[in-house]
Amino acid sequence: MNCKTSIVLTGVGGQGVITAATALGKAAVRGKINVYASEIHGMAQRSGAVICTVRIGDVLCPLIATGTADVILSTEPVEALRNITYASKKTKIITDINPVIPFTIAIGGVEYPNLDDVFKEMRSYAELFLIDASKIAKKSGDVITKNIVMLGALAATDVLPFKSEILLETILDNVPSKYKDINKKAFEGGMEAIKNLGFSP
Repeated sequence: MNCKTSIVLTGVGGQGVITAATALGKAAVRGKINVYASEIHGMAQRSGAVICTVRIGDVLCPLIATGTADVILSTEPVEALRNITYASKKTKIITDINPVIPFTIAIGGVEYPNLDDVFKEMRSYAELFLIDASKIAKKSGDVITKNIVMLGALAATDVLPFKSEILLETILDNVPSKYKDINKKAFEGGMEAIKNLGFSP
């Protein structure tokens, strides 16, 4: 197991990126592992770009150097590509396939790029895992759990230095009782999606 795990989480406002980063940090603490987390850049309004970093293990700060991320976890495909500088051939990129048009594009008249081109570009940099997180979240009972689906997908890659059960327990401890089952299904759905892509640790 890598003694340093560096994760970039990205997406747009309203998709729970910061919540996902917080859950990872709390899970590391629960597992008695050193962790640093940081919101590098974020916009509170819905559809603004959000980037967080989480570094776990033998680390001294939350900053991730260019080309050193173990994982880029993204709730929006173009936002994953926008942060490709963190990737290397050893990096795993896990992204939802569903685009969300950022307000900066919507008001600027810029055309959203072709997704096939976006995915091709990412594959040239790193190992790419594409999942329909929105569909999985909706199937679990609430589309707002897309960030939990993404955490489940992350857990299935065996990159984290703690068991997936610790992350799931941390998530469930921080949601109201009536949402626990929905979040559990979302997490497990994300894990299954990665396994269905043929990933084996």
